Amino acid sequence: MVKCAFCSIVHGIRTKKIGRGRMTSADAHRTGRTGRQTRFTVLGMLGVADGRESAVLQPSRPAALLAALLLHANSVVSAETLQRVIWGEDTPAQAKSALHSCVLRLRRLFAKYGISENAIEAVPGGYRITADAETLDLVEFRELLSRAYAEKAPESELALLRTALDLWHPPLLANVPSDLLHRDEVPRLHEEWLRAIERVFDLELAAGRHRQAVAEILQTARAHPLHERFTEQLMEALHRAGRRAEALAEYRKTKEHLAHHLGVDPGPSLQRLELAILRGDAETAAPTSSSDTPQVSRHAAKAGPASVGPPAAPARPSTRARPTPAPPAANGPAPAPGSPPPRPAGGDLPPAAPAAPSAEAPPADPGDQAPISGARVLDRLVGAGLLEEGPRGHYRIHELLRAFARAAAAEGVGARTGGRTPHPPSRPGAAELHPTEA
Repeated sequence: MVKCAFCSIVHGIRTKKIGRGRMTSADAHRTGRTGRQTRFTVLGMLGVADGRESAVLQPSRPAALLAALLLHANSVVSAETLQRVIWGEDTPAQAKSALHSCVLRLRRLFAKYGISENAIEAVPGGYRITADAETLDLVEFRELLSRAYAEKAPESELALLRTALDLWHPPLLANVPSDLLHRDEVPRLHEEWLRAIERVFDLELAAGRHRQAVAEILQTARAHPLHERFTEQLMEALHRAGRRAEALAEYRKTKEHLAHHLGVDPGPSLQRLELAILRGDAETAAPTSSSDTPQVSRHAAKAGPASVGPPAAPARPSTRARPTPAPPAANGPAPAPGSPPPRPAGGDLPPAAPAAPSAEAPPADPGDQAPISGARVLDRLVGAGLLEEGPRGHYRIHELLRAFARAAAAEGVGARTGGRTPHPPSRPGAAELHPTEA
């Protein structure tokens, strides 16, 4: 019973007098004869403490009433809301008198153990309880968050957020028998906690403490597998700590979990982060220390995940030296109008004249670049995570590479390559590239 819970906490505390008047509602449950402060808690089990001892209230209707008033401290809670909190949809026929009786029980309990009877105020339309940061943990929690979000210094903001989160002791209100509070009020409190812990992780990562933050982010991400933001922060922390493979493994776990439980894919932000880690985008996540990690620039990323290798230079006319065409022989026949110029001895075609002064210079011919062996291309694809080597020389193609191949085929890559059909690179022991059998 609630009475038993209060007995061990506020026994002997009497009402404090202010002059000739009684205690105000805000002072009603602060200090008693012992000088210890009375404080209620809702960021965990509903309880009360006097600065030295604390106790958890037993599940009861007065406990549900007290929890509803404390969750809306300093505000009027309507009688209709309190009735739904206590009895749900099955309110008694005399709900108003039953609520008044429940309030009287709580007031008598307060008065008997040193808390003023007017701690619960009757106001037009309902009831109200007044509290501040010293008498209610929820008020202190919100004040600390407000100060933290207004703080400009990152370390000061982080310290305030940590202090606020130290007040959190889940599960919330597990000893309060009210479906309405657990359906509406507890999720709202949880959202405030989510915002605060997300900010804490952002500040830790921004300060460069990637390795130190991994353990805490991992624990939080495991407890909230459907909250994709925690997975993003975990992947970023792992990758910046040089654990790229583990970061990509976290993405696969989250993707499988979302597909199994919700039938959806990860959100765009999480997909972009995975792609950034695959291509080693330094602006999104710090690349690993390995010099063999392929890099892709933002310009090359537009071409799809298959564009691995060094960052592509901006399109400009090739600066490679080309042999100048030899002038036609004086006594030779003149070329016919519209026919190509004679091929020089070097074998390369001379640069074509621009069609118009405002025409944009064509991109460099792929043939101008040094040829790359098929085995090297294959190694880069495997290193970028776009191909996964399987048994018997077979490979599993990443879905991003598969999507790029389909998009390239739909856009007519063959026409842009002069009608040539690209073939997968050859490698000893790998005759073809295709997914391995499951």
